[in-house]
Amino acid sequence: MNKTGTSRLKYWCLLIFMIGVTISCQNNHAQLSKEQSTLVKDSVAKMAANIATDISAKGAAAWLNYFEDTSGFFMASDGQLAFKDYPSAKTFTLNTLIKSMPHIKLRWEHIRIDPLTPDLALMGADFHEDITTATGNSLPFDGYFTATAHFNGHNWKLRNLHWSIKKNEK
Repeated sequence: MNKTGTSRLKYWCLLIFMIGVTISCQNNHAQLSKEQSTLVKDSVAKMAANIATDISAKGAAAWLNYFEDTSGFFMASDGQLAFKDYPSAKTFTLNTLIKSMPHIKLRWEHIRIDPLTPDLALMGADFHEDITTATGNSLPFDGYFTATAHFNGHNWKLRNLHWSIKKNEK
């Protein structure tokens, strides 16, 4: 190949490389319209309000109505995996939790919802729980909750969640 051919080849390789870099650096995530974003925020906020109402009225078993019954579900608490999947959450909730905590009053504060897609959003909120134990003692807990909410075509469910309990300051 002569000098002119080599220069042209280098030019075309550089041009193809630059086009590739330009395309790959662009944000390829579909942006939600303002209406879609508002709909997701309102829908997830309604789910959060329903969770607090249902947990406060029906106890811990009501959580199972909001956990996504899929293989991808998990829950962590204070930095440790609490439930590796939905079946483990269901078993523990029905066999242990409802007996040790027959009543829970849950309140969210400062809810933040970040829509990602029309069927996926991140949720974060301060929470306060008053838990009544099986012996009748009332225990207050405050902390922060984060979750990924997923719309399954019918309802919003929690795909995964994490609870962090604030340490008591004395």
